[in-house]
Amino acid sequence: MFKIGDYIVHGRNGVCKVVDITHIDISGADKNQLYYTLVPMKSADSKIFYPVDSNKVMMRSVLSKEEAKNIVSAIGDIEPMWIDNDRQREEKYKEAIGSCDCQKLICIIKTLYARNQERISQGKRITYVDDRYLKEAKQNLNDEFSIALGIKPTEVEKYIEEHIKK
Repeated sequence: MFKIGDYIVHGRNGVCKVVDITHIDISGADKNQLYYTLVPMKSADSKIFYPVDSNKVMMRSVLSKEEAKNIVSAIGDIEPMWIDNDRQREEKYKEAIGSCDCQKLICIIKTLYARNQERISQGKRITYVDDRYLKEAKQNLNDEFSIALGIKPTEVEKYIEEHIKK
């Protein structure tokens, strides 16, 4: 069980802070059930109420500093995924983001950077779907790495670039 003040990763909501663990009085909610009250980093003015004992959505602790550093040093080995079918590709993006796996997020980011460069070189635009998933993957990765590494989310890309060059 997580504690108040913990940062966790909650499915597609990304990094959230546990601000309360309580019973809630909302229509349709089990009044005997304990719920986490979560505040997502990407939407600090919203709250998510999630049952403490549920496992419907992937939920885990934020990576440790060492785990984040290990993933950054392995970025070069993470292969992009190439799927020609648009529907299958979008399904894989959804699955990867919902898995809360940083390596899968990096895979999406690498894939979409390469795909977007290819489209631009052909005189085509970046698709809405690709742009949306790229932004979501980057935000979730940057939020988690910022907590793990003790830096601002806006500094994560620079941190990664500097450590890849080494």
